Amino acid sequence: MRLRKKPWGDNELNTNDRFIHKPEENKGKWKEIFGNDNPIHIEIGTGKGQFLTTMSLLNPNINYIAIERQTNVIVSALKKGREKGVGENIVFFIADVKELLNYFEPEEIDRIYINFCDPWPNKKKWAKRRLTHKNFLNLYEALFTNGGEVFFKTDNRLLFEFSLNEFADKGWRLHNISLDLHNSDFEGNVKTEYEEKFSGIGMPIYRLEGYYKK
Repeated sequence: MRLRKKPWGDNELNTNDRFIHKPEENKGKWKEIFGNDNPIHIEIGTGKGQFLTTMSLLNPNINYIAIERQTNVIVSALKKGREKGVGENIVFFIADVKELLNYFEPEEIDRIYINFCDPWPNKKKWAKRRLTHKNFLNLYEALFTNGGEVFFKTDNRLLFEFSLNEFADKGWRLHNISLDLHNSDFEGNVKTEYEEKFSGIGMPIYRLEGYYKK
């Protein structure tokens, strides 16, 4: 479904200093952009931005990059960040996940968040589109500094089972696996907008942490 263009969107893109217009020019220079050597965490598919803007406020000693491929969605994330008063430890840019190596040098990233990505139909021909497919895991491995982490949440049981198998087949270590996050002992969870909606009607949320070591 095509989203209607927000009339204030262009102004948000042009005036919000947290938006990176040409992220490819910062490839290999992200620590310079942030002005420190703090860890860099990215979210792929940041949506309306509730998750990562909250994380940036809770963790000022971590740098965050919010990546979203839809312009009409990222403007909402930028607006939310501005209204919440985010600091200089978060930036936003528009990109497709398949092109991440155009924006980052190998070993620039410490952690990747993937929250409620498209599960795609449960047929073999669609598997390669899932963001936890082994081909994407290969991409993430190239971005990590010595080793790295993927923190993944979904409300789709079949996607979660698929993801567990993909991480395991690649030799990643798995921790904090939850089949019902909001009825577990896990502490420190930050909800996305989507998560609030569906956990509020009793749908289980699945979560895992995948660790890769070079």
